[in-house]
Amino acid sequence: MRPGSSIKLFQEKTIRSTWNEEEELWYFSLVDIVEVLTNSADPTDYLRKLKKRDPELKSYLGTNCPKVAMVTESGKMRKILAGNARHIFRLVQSIPSPKAEPLKLWLAQVGYERLQEIENPELAQERMKVLYEEKGYPKDWIDKRLRGMAIRQNLTDEWQERGISSDREFAILTAEISKATFGMTPAEYRSLKGLAKKNENLRDHMTDLELIFTMLGERVTTEISQKEQPESFPKSREVARRGGRVAGVARTETERELGHSVATPDNFLGESDSSKRRRVASGKKD
Repeated sequence: MRPGSSIKLFQEKTIRSTWNEEEELWYFSLVDIVEVLTNSADPTDYLRKLKKRDPELKSYLGTNCPKVAMVTESGKMRKILAGNARHIFRLVQSIPSPKAEPLKLWLAQVGYERLQEIENPELAQERMKVLYEEKGYPKDWIDKRLRGMAIRQNLTDEWQERGISSDREFAILTAEISKATFGMTPAEYRSLKGLAKKNENLRDHMTDLELIFTMLGERVTTEISQKEQPESFPKSREVARRGGRVAGVARTETERELGHSVATPDNFLGESDSSKRRRVASGKKD
């Protein structure tokens, strides 16, 4: 998530939000959503009572919705329950309100980056390409990064087809692929690269080779899953290990030929010029 939060307006009411770089989705304050739908004087209490009346909703929000640091009315940062558009659609089902449909349209407009990626991938790719160019990334690296996003989206779509829905399950499967590919979980990889902040996207700090082997592990996992159609989470987890293992074997052979590790602590932290970015993206050392 990005540090802090931004304020968005829905029918002149404020809704706190923050952008999740990893998922490329907006996350919104659920309390603020409740307030605009109900005009409640105490939306926090309303949400609490709503979850008490609807155990299924309580379980859904508790499983899927993270607590994200956002600015309070007093100007302080506090962690509050937040959800993306999919989570909010589920919340709306439990709150009869004439504002439900306008809110859904508003969410679609505010989250156009992610939604347009589904409808028109070229628009989303152009948007992301410009963003990375402004950050100083070289064109060949950007092409790989965008291709990696498409492969990742195909994988998450396949997982959803297999009945996987919670963020926790996605994180576990992703960690299995990473562990088999690089010998590290994403958290351990972030530590290697010195990425302390949650808003620092690991893949934005990968070299060409790191991106290539990440794509290989995820693409092979997708292919195996589509072929075998695992019917449970444990089976999908084993498929993730196998897909990552294929990339891991290829990485090991590559390292043997090159004489150095593919995984590197190099990153793009604190860089204002594009020359270091080009050097890191190409895998070259000072």
